[in-house]
Amino acid sequence: MERRDFLSGTLATAGAGLLVGRAPGAGRAAAAAPSADPGDHAAAPARDAAPATPARPFRLAYAPHFGMFRHHAGDDPVAQLEFMHAEGFRALEDNGMRGRAREDQERIARALERLEMRMGVFVAHADFGRVTFASPDGAMRDRLLSDVRESIEVAKRVNATWCTVVPGRYDQQRAWEYQTATVIENLRRCADLCEPAGLVMVLEPLNPRDHPGLFLTRIPQAYQVCRAVGSPSCRILDDLYHQQITEGNLIPNIDAAWEEIAYFQVGDNPGRREPTTGEINYRNVFRQISARGFNGIVGMEHGVAGTGREGERALINAYRWCDDW
Repeated sequence: MERRDFLSGTLATAGAGLLVGRAPGAGRAAAAAPSADPGDHAAAPARDAAPATPARPFRLAYAPHFGMFRHHAGDDPVAQLEFMHAEGFRALEDNGMRGRAREDQERIARALERLEMRMGVFVAHADFGRVTFASPDGAMRDRLLSDVRESIEVAKRVNATWCTVVPGRYDQQRAWEYQTATVIENLRRCADLCEPAGLVMVLEPLNPRDHPGLFLTRIPQAYQVCRAVGSPSCRILDDLYHQQITEGNLIPNIDAAWEEIAYFQVGDNPGRREPTTGEINYRNVFRQISARGFNGIVGMEHGVAGTGREGERALINAYRWCDDW
């Protein structure tokens, strides 16, 4: 069996610290009425209307983080999951899942199963300032493989398919081509562990403004690396907040890299808040990836523009508006 045929049933259709931003509702007062054109980015959602009954599921599997709705649901993770589900969300994203106590992981997993919600990404290794796939050092490779083995066990407990991998920093004293070859080789070693477990590493390019000095910054670069690794357990996480800053051209890059994209994350720019607070036309982006048959998860990796319950309700309504095409 070819390596790229592995996990095809799962992946073929997938094709897929909060920052300060604009004041809540900025730039929207003059455009409060719905637009007749569903692609009109100027039209804004109602910011404070709450559903009278449990909401219908969203078209796409948007995945909030714990804490995003704490003013409505409190601090208990299971109560937060129940609130997310009642609002129509059918996925969860938790970057810090790997660092949670095992009993907490298992409790969250039981709640996800009961609510028929999917687990999104967790971070395979958080210290990407020190851990790097670009190093040829044997001890570094051993650490990478150890992180992957631990991530596989976490994934089994929480029924996760994806883990986020940031390849880390580049070496200014070593030729770029040598480092690229090393990244590919280290990822191949990790993929050899992930494939039998059904775990997919999704490589996330980060923008060099917020995260200077990192090896992976662009979608075409991530595409090149994934094609070279040649494993269904090494794919792209397209974080559209980062890519708007680094290169823009969001939909054409999505189309060009589609075969290697397994996961999306979103946040508007500037400010990394919910869609409709910045310059990205997320309604058009969501419509495009849906039209291409994406049935994976869209991680909501951003802050909340407003405050309290009103800010949380505004965030939900922004997703409702962007999900309506």
